[in-house]
Amino acid sequence: MVSTNDIRPGQSIIYENNIYLILEYQHVKPGKGRAFVKTKLKNITNGGVIDKTFRADEDVEQAFVDKQPFQFLYSDGVDYFFMNTETYNQISLNQKFLDGDELLLKGNQEVTIAMYKDNPIEVILPTSISLIVTKSEPAVKGDSVNSSTKEVICETGLSLQVPMFINENDVIKIDTKTKTYMTRA
Repeated sequence: MVSTNDIRPGQSIIYENNIYLILEYQHVKPGKGRAFVKTKLKNITNGGVIDKTFRADEDVEQAFVDKQPFQFLYSDGVDYFFMNTETYNQISLNQKFLDGDELLLKGNQEVTIAMYKDNPIEVILPTSISLIVTKSEPAVKGDSVNSSTKEVICETGLSLQVPMFINENDVIKIDTKTKTYMTRA
């Protein structure tokens, strides 16, 4: 147990039998009454964000989340296999667990997996990745009247909007948080 006076952003706590990551923390001492702590918490299992106010001296259970380096090995279409780069242990994660992030995984890619009691709870991707464009319609001169972007498909199957000058076999950099085009690599 840890006091709410001692918690900080980036730490994890257990609240109502769920693991939450502390996003924001504010200690408030009003002129009248008792001090309290306002927090913004992100549910690690479902991604939901809640605002919660605690008493200043209230105890909460701290969750010890271990972030371990893993390497993505391969996929059989349903399960995705990862190897711990320190212990060489392998784990498999279901496609539902990855929730769309599987389109940002390439073979031998380094990722971080957050573990709680030796169970994976979150896959943390690098902030950006580079992918090869495998399918792109050629840009037609004068076509920019309608739109200045076009849809392409990358080597992992990810489909996204890019500027008109991107062609097949170009390597592009993608923001993993928003799954959007950043720049040509």
